[in-house]
Amino acid sequence: MSKYYITTTLPYVNSDPHIGFALEIVQADVLARYHKLMGDEVVFNTGTDEHGLKIFRKAEENGEDVQTYCDRYAARFNDLGKALNLSYTNFIRTTDPAHIAAAQEFWNRCLEAGDIYKKNYKIKYCVGCELEKTDSELVNDRCPIHPNLEIEMIDEENYFFRFSKFQKPLLDFYSAHPDFVVPDSRFNEIKAFVGRGLEDFSISRLKSKMPWGIAVPGDDTQVMYVWFDALINYISTLSWPKGEDFNDFWPGTQVAGKDNLRQQTAMWQAMLLSAGVNPSKQVFIHGYVTADGQKMSKSLGNVVNPFDVVKKYGTDAVRYYLLGAMSSYEDGDWSETRFRDFFGAHLANGVGNLTQRVVTMVEKYCDSKVPEKSEPMGININDLWSEYDANLDAFRFDELVGRINRFVKNLDQDISTDKPWERAKQGEDVAPALYRWLEGLRHLAVALLPVIPGTAEKILSVLGVSGADLSAENRVWGKLEKNGIITKGEALFPRL
Repeated sequence: MSKYYITTTLPYVNSDPHIGFALEIVQADVLARYHKLMGDEVVFNTGTDEHGLKIFRKAEENGEDVQTYCDRYAARFNDLGKALNLSYTNFIRTTDPAHIAAAQEFWNRCLEAGDIYKKNYKIKYCVGCELEKTDSELVNDRCPIHPNLEIEMIDEENYFFRFSKFQKPLLDFYSAHPDFVVPDSRFNEIKAFVGRGLEDFSISRLKSKMPWGIAVPGDDTQVMYVWFDALINYISTLSWPKGEDFNDFWPGTQVAGKDNLRQQTAMWQAMLLSAGVNPSKQVFIHGYVTADGQKMSKSLGNVVNPFDVVKKYGTDAVRYYLLGAMSSYEDGDWSETRFRDFFGAHLANGVGNLTQRVVTMVEKYCDSKVPEKSEPMGININDLWSEYDANLDAFRFDELVGRINRFVKNLDQDISTDKPWERAKQGEDVAPALYRWLEGLRHLAVALLPVIPGTAEKILSVLGVSGADLSAENRVWGKLEKNGIITKGEALFPRL
């Protein structure tokens, strides 16, 4: 049994969950479920990032104790587990005592390696990003990601991480691992960034100005910079440095948005090298989610709340849209109109209609029993599964769903071409065709297990199949046994 570790980034608890993070965590969930269904032992990590100036100020705005504020919002993010039917095994909070201890140990190791030093500095800072900004990154003296926030000046003495030391080690690592960042466009972007030279970055803040952070070991006047602290969650959740989980599961796969490219694929990897820890295995970078073609913004009032859309349309409908209608590599758009069109075309008139259609015919012509096994007759199962695996290996969730949709369409077309209702009237035996479509439906349900697991389980239940997984045994043709009982259930996706 292989070990597989996957982690999302940790969202800040400065506001409610939004659809952009829902996209990321559903993508990670598909990969976690896929590997588990393939027989791997899986650790799937997510959680909340709870330190930093942005959160400290937000709690002050609300007149709340900071920890109380964090507890409330962390619970909201944990609630996504039920709303989106997520399978994560670990939910880490950066205020957890074990994480704090791991972050301090990590600091000490970087310090011992000679990669932490103290100096005075003055920078422009975006509180929204919790990042330093150069003049070239600003538009009209504002951060383009957070144009509603004024850029602030920081002028103080802090600790720095010797990032500049790791230009060559990082470039050498990238060269030796040509699939380290997916997609290639993002990998080329980070290689170009590192190739231009790296500047050391601040990794602490004065406690007198910003007390909400992990204490710097040996210096009670400073707290750790939020990015230095938060990145360590990827190994602290595995009980680094002494836990068996760390030894078994690291290095792992990380899923992150494009605004995290520099932090995840360069800063974090340099920190790991400094602390004597192996770099990550692979980092997948997805795009932003826009709303009707516009960037989501509280000021525009177009932020999409995943709880609201799940309540309105259902968990699997939302998962299927996020995975299939959004570009896996570039920005994707959330549109109510597009969502309803996608739902109708691929769920109500696709997966749902096919299931109802086949089961109704089996009820009518075979007394709701599986007929004798017949050959696939033009349904190329091997192609389905080879493309299925290739799409997941490449993090092409959109193409995976597209391939499933084509399989549904092919089965529907086969039924329409065969016209069993006409052949049955003429006294012909339609049982071989019905077996073909029932077995095709079983393959469809198995393929859907990581994608829309609730729907997949309902289809398998209709077929009388239990304990299905993605092993080679379940990918062969002809698993349904003669005289198995087919149970007609409710419509999977009633039309909107």
